[in-house]
Amino acid sequence: MRIVVTNCNTTQEMTEEIVRGARAAAGPGTTVLGLTPGWGPESAEGWLDSYLSAAAVMDALRTYDGPAYDAVVMAGFGEHGREGVRELVDVPVVDITEAAAHLACLLGRRYGVVTTLERSCGQIEDSLDTAGVGRNCVAVIGTGLGVLELEDAERTESAFLAAAERARDAGAEVLVLGCAGMTGLQRALGEKLGVPVVDGVGAAVKLAESLVGLGLRTSRVGGYARPLPKGRAWGRRQE
Repeated sequence: MRIVVTNCNTTQEMTEEIVRGARAAAGPGTTVLGLTPGWGPESAEGWLDSYLSAAAVMDALRTYDGPAYDAVVMAGFGEHGREGVRELVDVPVVDITEAAAHLACLLGRRYGVVTTLERSCGQIEDSLDTAGVGRNCVAVIGTGLGVLELEDAERTESAFLAAAERARDAGAEVLVLGCAGMTGLQRALGEKLGVPVVDGVGAAVKLAESLVGLGLRTSRVGGYARPLPKGRAWGRRQE
């Protein structure tokens, strides 16, 4: 089985970190490939970045010419594009946002999300609502760290712990890492906090493996039907 994991930004180092987390979660016989968009934001933080990222990720998958793959994992927490990608490709597409939330709902009645900047919170809430798992979320709390600041592990852990306490105080029984760049923190933080901590990248990889193993694909009836045949211009027209 081969899974393509799409970064939502153009930072190659982050793609490599996400792929390491995905491979750690993958079962024997699963190959994980990372895909970095060739254009778009260097980090996705806000509505403009998110919509730009969505188009860039779809373009990267549209023009992909590597080995055939069995599933796509979209590694952008709260970012747009998952519905479009489900129309575009003929394999299961799992978004780390809804994957983490679905698993969290199996572990407790209420969960909380700890993410990067506060400006991302509303966007994540909307994404969870669209996926049908928003009602179980008691809080989405920012750490105040930008995506590219997460490489400082000590600072990230400290900020996450402080935000996680706020989520627990709000009633969260399970916590979700609200950024793919936080992958790898779940075990150490879960022990310190005394609650399950779900990493979206690992959750999405395991769900993707399950869908492929069960022979399930995206329904083509209704909302995720193949795109209508028509002219579509990608990028700037050549004069």
